[in-house]
Amino acid sequence: MKRRLSAGNYLVLLCAFAFFVVPMIAAIEFSLRGDQGTTHGLSNYRWILAQEGFGANLFTSARLAAITAILVLLLMVPTIVYLHLGGARWKRIIEFICLVPLVVPVISYAMGVATAMPIFLQSTVYELSFLYVIVTMPYTYRALDVGLSSIPLLTLVEASKSAGATMRQTLVLVVMPSIRSAINGAIFLSVALALGEFTLAVLLHWDTFPTWINNVAQSNVLGAVSLSVFSLVGAWLVVLVVAVGPKSKHSDQNQEA
Repeated sequence: MKRRLSAGNYLVLLCAFAFFVVPMIAAIEFSLRGDQGTTHGLSNYRWILAQEGFGANLFTSARLAAITAILVLLLMVPTIVYLHLGGARWKRIIEFICLVPLVVPVISYAMGVATAMPIFLQSTVYELSFLYVIVTMPYTYRALDVGLSSIPLLTLVEASKSAGATMRQTLVLVVMPSIRSAINGAIFLSVALALGEFTLAVLLHWDTFPTWINNVAQSNVLGAVSLSVFSLVGAWLVVLVVAVGPKSKHSDQNQEA
């Protein structure tokens, strides 16, 4: 039996719509203004594409976002699977470690890079990816933990092992397809942070898309809003591609089972 939404539920949805969607619509409308606000068009977006460094810095941030998402999955998925299978005694410690980035100032990570990061990484922009992984841990841990809690993980692992699969095969072909939505959530959080992180890049003196936006947008208010809209919509499109991408054959088989 379907539950009908009450008046209070509709009020909450209306408030959420007003809080999230209305400002976005206003920003899009403002970004389309031209000729001192008297006309509308795509001149501000053409201005973005014409600026020096647009493609290079966007590609840099895209590479960092991809590497961050891969590192997050490689680190967090096996760790949280282990906690759910037989490492419950370590769960409080891991949770505490994953919450530490919420209370430690970002500047502390930037200053600690000089002593903790290998020299060969300090000389490349890819050092930012490892810092982004740390900063996203509180959010990606919770997303993956909730996803694994919603499936019969032990049953799936035992069934996979009885069929002759190794633990790596079980993890890749059985567990990960079963928590596809949680993995998409972790990827979304990682990509969104990597594409929008500004403080670490500035403190470590690297040029990324957010720092480029900060420098370029100071001379053009409409261009600054257009850049913000472009960045937000771009991040949504990337996550949308990941979320609605073709499901694997093994994922379909798991759902049928």
